[in-house]
Amino acid sequence: MTVLVTGGSGFLGKMLRSHRPDWIYISSNDYDLTNQQETKQMYSDHRPDAVIHLAARVGGIKDNAENQVEFFEQNTLINLNVVSEAYKANVNRLLASLSTCAYPDKISKYPFREEDFFKGPPAPTNFSYGFSKRMLHALILSYRKQYGINYSTFSPSNIYGPQDYFDSDKSHFVSALISKVSKLDDYDVLELWGSGKPLRQQLYIDDLCEIIPKLLTEHNSDIPLIVAPKENLSIDEMTKILLSNINKSVKIVYNKHLDGQYRKDGNNSKLLEIIGDFKFTTFQKGILKTYNWYLENK
Repeated sequence: MTVLVTGGSGFLGKMLRSHRPDWIYISSNDYDLTNQQETKQMYSDHRPDAVIHLAARVGGIKDNAENQVEFFEQNTLINLNVVSEAYKANVNRLLASLSTCAYPDKISKYPFREEDFFKGPPAPTNFSYGFSKRMLHALILSYRKQYGINYSTFSPSNIYGPQDYFDSDKSHFVSALISKVSKLDDYDVLELWGSGKPLRQQLYIDDLCEIIPKLLTEHNSDIPLIVAPKENLSIDEMTKILLSNINKSVKIVYNKHLDGQYRKDGNNSKLLEIIGDFKFTTFQKGILKTYNWYLENK
């Protein structure tokens, strides 16, 4: 089976290539997926049997909050072109990545489940990005219902690990934390955004790369499948785990600005029904591996 992966130069795409080098990886240097004709040409050039759709404009909390128009427009165009042109090119299998950011900002019971996907708006800080992912899921549901085709979606929680975006506006919390901490000496001040209270399920990148091939063959339903570990830690807990593991003593100060969504933890029971008893990398182990990689490579 010929498998084409969009977003091949992104964080997840790069790491997935190391796990599945036999697949075809496409980046924005190859085709502009916001352009319908270039997307059509991509399918004509490669004629895949299956597509794993990872391409998206992504960024950290500040980038998301300040560039809502760009996040909505670019992601909506990419998603519409990739899915519609896949169908026209007779691609019979498509697996698209959403995000737990697309789930409601607040829900009555945590961890939320797949059936909660549309029960309220996404968090204000990633409102446009979240809705573009909801539109992607709605589009795929429409293709499934109207044409009976095996297109499906999955929703990973926050991903982190080696080769993530460090020192840029695309940095998410873990990579930004590692970058900041690496530059500090003992007894320096570590200033972080927000209050330190929000909770996050951090998904180690290699875990997701092992799971995706399983989902390509086994996840054939219409649910926005949650892919996340059960471990759900606060920003403050994660910061202290890193500091204690590298034996660095600094003073943590939170600036109280732009805290973001308080919690967005999802229930992974349906995932485990599909892939079995998967052993997720603990945050303590994963962040130490990521920190050591950063020191060696940056």
